[in-house]
Amino acid sequence: MLHDLVDLGRYPIDRQGSRAYDQMITDLRRALDQDGCAVLPGFVHQDGLDLLVREADKVAPKAHRSFNRTNAYFTKDDPSLGIGHPLRRFYDRSNAFVPADNFPASGPLRRIYEYAWFMPFIRDALDEPEDHFFRYDDPLADVIVNVVEEGQGFPWHFDTNNYTVTLAIQNGDAGGAFEYVPNLRTPENENFAAVASILDGDRTQVRELELQPGDLQIFKGRYALHRVAPVSGERSRYVGIFSFVEAQGMCGGVERTRQLYGRVLPHHHDREGMRNDELLD
Repeated sequence: MLHDLVDLGRYPIDRQGSRAYDQMITDLRRALDQDGCAVLPGFVHQDGLDLLVREADKVAPKAHRSFNRTNAYFTKDDPSLGIGHPLRRFYDRSNAFVPADNFPASGPLRRIYEYAWFMPFIRDALDEPEDHFFRYDDPLADVIVNVVEEGQGFPWHFDTNNYTVTLAIQNGDAGGAFEYVPNLRTPENENFAAVASILDGDRTQVRELELQPGDLQIFKGRYALHRVAPVSGERSRYVGIFSFVEAQGMCGGVERTRQLYGRVLPHHHDREGMRNDELLD
């Protein structure tokens, strides 16, 4: 059970078929349909947060800290395109990820991810069939912690996997807002013109979230352009990330994995290109 971590009274993810569960799923589906994003405030209670912060503090030194320039798709430059094309716009990226192989089955973060009722709950919220919803088959990226330190953030980007579930563990002293533009592209259309407009500074469609520690966020990041504003102050921002995908066996691409985690495994080479769409990584 997860009573030592999750507020199961407020969020009865273990009581499928109950009136409270059905109402929770209805509310989440409405938010996801309208916004591509749903938030469950206080999903993890304070005692659970204390455990998660201790775990994050312990593994934070193992984060792969990278300082480079990347576009929204984590791809290499394509000189055949015009200079203003989104694929040719590169931005400073300076934050850190603790790879998944640092989180044991007995730890609080992986316990949530692998809890028997957690994936069915997320799948129900996203209204996905069982044969179209799986845990991310990536030994470095299925369960990770994003560590954002003073002056660091994350520039505009799209996610590799359709669904990302994040858990706010600790906020920085200031900054760190989550900004996103829902449903900006589709599996059939990259919508480069709209992406370019946002990169040029158009904030008409940009939405902003100030997540609090303990909040669980379900986000359709494959189709939503999003970023994390820079953090300020001495305290690091910790966010746990649980990843789910639409194709069994799907794994991160070699180039993106190397950028984010500083290494790749034979598993990544074996699964390269295993996708259900033709979108850029």
